Amino acid sequence: MANSKQSGMNIDSKLVRELAELLGETGLTEIEVEDGERKIKVSRGGMVAAAPQHFAAPAPAPALAPSSAPAASDAPAPATDGAPAHAIKSPMVGTVYLAPEPGADNFVKVGDKVEAGDTLLIVEAMKVMNPITAPASGTVKQLLVDNAQPVEFDQPLAVVE
Repeated sequence: MANSKQSGMNIDSKLVRELAELLGETGLTEIEVEDGERKIKVSRGGMVAAAPQHFAAPAPAPALAPSSAPAASDAPAPATDGAPAHAIKSPMVGTVYLAPEPGADNFVKVGDKVEAGDTLLIVEAMKVMNPITAPASGTVKQLLVDNAQPVEFDQPLAVVE
C-alpha cells in the first residue's frame, strides 16, 4: 500500500516508515517534516520491544545562566544543572562511541592528558560521525558514558580538567 487517501491528504507510507526507522537509528522520540501544506509527524511514545537496548536518562534542561566558578576540591563539583563541573556535553542526540572503530583502542581513558582539540569520543547522528573534542588542555577525570550508548542533547559525556 504505497499511498492511501485519508481526509483528502495523500499519506506516503514509505516516508512514514523511513521516518520511523530514523527514530530508531538516532534515538529521537519525534520527527516532523513539512512539504508545502503537507505535514507529517512521527513520534514514539514508549520503548520499542524489538531488541533490548540501554537508554540513558534524559539530560536535565540546560542552565540559562553560566555556572559559577568551580569548587576547589579533588572531585569535580556539580554544575548548576546537576552535571559535573568541566563536563563536556553532547551537542546532539545520537550514539556515543569511545573508539574510532570496533576493536580499536579508545580515544582516551581516565587519567590521560589531552590537548585542546584532541578527540575524546564520537557521537554518531544520522550516520554521521561527529568527533567530540577537548575544549582545552587538561586531564580526563571521568568518562560518563559507555561505548555504543544512546545519548541525549546536552547530556554530560566526559570531564576534562
